Amino acid sequence: MGPDLKTCRVLVTPTTFGLYDKRLCQELETTVSEVIYNRRGRPLTSDELQQELPGCDGLIAGLDRIDYAALESADRLKVIARYGVGVDNVDLGAAAKKKITVTNTPTANSVSVAELTIGLLLSLARSIPQSSASVRDGKWPRLQGKVLAGKVIGLIGFGSVGKEVARRLQPWQATILAFDPFADKKLALLLDVRLVEMEELLREADFLSLHAPLMAETRHMVNAEFLSRMKRGACVVNAARGELIDEPAILAALDSGQLGGAALDVYTHEPPPEDSPLRSHPRLIATPHCGAHTDGAADGMGWQSLRDCISVLRGEAPLYPVLTQGASA
Repeated sequence: MGPDLKTCRVLVTPTTFGLYDKRLCQELETTVSEVIYNRRGRPLTSDELQQELPGCDGLIAGLDRIDYAALESADRLKVIARYGVGVDNVDLGAAAKKKITVTNTPTANSVSVAELTIGLLLSLARSIPQSSASVRDGKWPRLQGKVLAGKVIGLIGFGSVGKEVARRLQPWQATILAFDPFADKKLALLLDVRLVEMEELLREADFLSLHAPLMAETRHMVNAEFLSRMKRGACVVNAARGELIDEPAILAALDSGQLGGAALDVYTHEPPPEDSPLRSHPRLIATPHCGAHTDGAADGMGWQSLRDCISVLRGEAPLYPVLTQGASA
């Protein structure tokens, strides 16, 4: 069994933990001995975690830099409960070596990210941000838009977010294609999603939306060669992981007209440098990694991460394990 929870200390780094549902903080604080909250208003660096982790039994983690050096300072840590899906900021090898369980919240923010994706698709199709900015500047432009009806929308990845995007696109009378080697074929058929190979998807899609996880084989998958295989003038949306895209390549494709537009909610470096063209390109819509910044997502991630953190501290199996008892993910 795990330690007596009344002797446990838990570090909570996500700044939206308990922001909407106050019961999250109340339940955690009445279950363990001490809760330490991140008051910096941003993810913690490795150096900052090295200061905070000693003496902590549990970590409910946001987008902090949980690398080897940070975990070396963790003398009592039993569990890293990611408040979110991605674990690319967690050194899983170091966690395995120290027998630290790692969990995530794979279903909590799917609806919120899918809804943002739909918003970005519509913003690209109708130039909504540009139109609004022009009116604020005293102009009255006649920008030419596109309807989604009759267009081909390609999804790379048909996991939890991709499925929610497809559900929301059903009434729009668009053709939906998806590439995913592990796709749920029955659900794809139910949602009228045609599963295709990557080459066909790139050739046919008017709008391409990324929903793939970040792995060695997907890092910078959207590069110059990838973009050259797309329909000229197509648009790209990325609300998944910034590192899926080679950012100089996508800027070059926007400049050349190979891409008609792009909408990004995630970036290789967050936030991008102040002088980055990602902030100012006229055909690029940039949002501040806000896909999961909703009441529903925050509460879902909060409860899933809290319950798995407490389960591990009690010596019980977590519901959403990524790495357990030092075994490989």
